[in-house]
Amino acid sequence: MTLVHSLADASLPVTRTILVTGSTDGIGKATAKALARQGHRVLIHGRDREKGRAVLREIGKEIDGATLDLFTADLSSLEGVRALASGVEDRYERLDVLVNNAGVYMPERVLTRNGLEMTFAVNLAAPFLLSHLLMPLLESRAPSRIVNVASSAHFDANILDWDNLQGEKQYDGWEAYSRSKLGVVQFTYSLARRLDPGQVTVNCLHPGVICTKLFYSAFPDYPCEPPEAGARTPVYLASSPRVAGVSGKYFDGMKEERSSGISHDRDLQDRLWGLLEKVTGLG
Repeated sequence: MTLVHSLADASLPVTRTILVTGSTDGIGKATAKALARQGHRVLIHGRDREKGRAVLREIGKEIDGATLDLFTADLSSLEGVRALASGVEDRYERLDVLVNNAGVYMPERVLTRNGLEMTFAVNLAAPFLLSHLLMPLLESRAPSRIVNVASSAHFDANILDWDNLQGEKQYDGWEAYSRSKLGVVQFTYSLARRLDPGQVTVNCLHPGVICTKLFYSAFPDYPCEPPEAGARTPVYLASSPRVAGVSGKYFDGMKEERSSGISHDRDLQDRLWGLLEKVTGLG
């Protein structure tokens, strides 16, 4: 590979192995392309194998010498998350970066095969479980990074009703999405406290108001930016030496910002952590 990241840091391998979940569409695909263009080995993930193969061909045509691999798994089920982790472990002994990007917006309440509300399952339970399952690969490649794609939507979730966390009593698509993204921020902070930043860092981000299928399903007429704009901050957190050793932070526009007040509540973080351990079978 002749392409080298201009911001290469001597403390990290120039060519990294990076898994980007949900990278056959939207922000994830743009993120994968940008990282491949920097010269990294990018592990593409999607639910549909043929669509994934098409993305591999697309990136391969655009980026000469791109090093790619494809994994297919349905992250709406805990079994799918475990299958993805097992697949990566079977092919790789180390992982430099995990970008938890996959997400959904559900206008109606749908339950997964595990009995979880779909938004909660894909946007929160899946990255929580996947991060834990891939931790041995990340720790073996220290310093390594976890990048969680959250959203400024988390600011709209200013109250947590634990009896309606998965829309058990009343469901609203935007409320479910906002709660899930608040959970991503809280999970990021909780995980960062449990990790040595010299070994593994974990940060989260707002990608911007981006034109994706997910966004159009919620706001079909709202102005938005292209996926390439949404990829800037996840690519920055995955690859820039400027954030080496930085952990437990929320970024917007490649800058560290303060997330919502409720996201910093340690008691709520711990309670959510315990719930996620229980529903994912890690408790």
